[in-house]
Amino acid sequence: MARINDSTVGSTPFQRVLGHNVKILESWNQLGETFETSCSLSNHLKEQVRRTLAQKNGCEYCKEKGKPDPLTFDERTALAVGFAEAFLKLRGNMPDPLFDVLKNTFSEKEISELCAYICFISASQYFGALIDLKQVNEDAISVNKLE
Repeated sequence: MARINDSTVGSTPFQRVLGHNVKILESWNQLGETFETSCSLSNHLKEQVRRTLAQKNGCEYCKEKGKPDPLTFDERTALAVGFAEAFLKLRGNMPDPLFDVLKNTFSEKEISELCAYICFISASQYFGALIDLKQVNEDAISVNKLE
């Protein structure tokens, strides 16, 4: 159980805890939807970056959604995941040569989006870790309600 109770607003455990502040939840969701519908970086690349960040950012809820799958990486995904791993290790104190490597494969628009995405996802995962959010097995809840 999370450190604070769920609100009545939201459709996921994360949203229900953040739902105590409806305006924040709405803005958070809007930014999340913007990242989901972005054309610059593929959803697969972003999901692998999210999974990579989840392994070190301390949110059990986020970790339980899966580990990165290197067998599905193309060059761009591998580079973005490597950049995310460097971010985790260096805590944002990124040296210029890392950006030089990105510039060989990504446009400045894509680099900007990748950096913003890493920060947004990390903030989400830190929030989950801070409140001790855990994945809830919805199937188990449904079965228990029937008993």
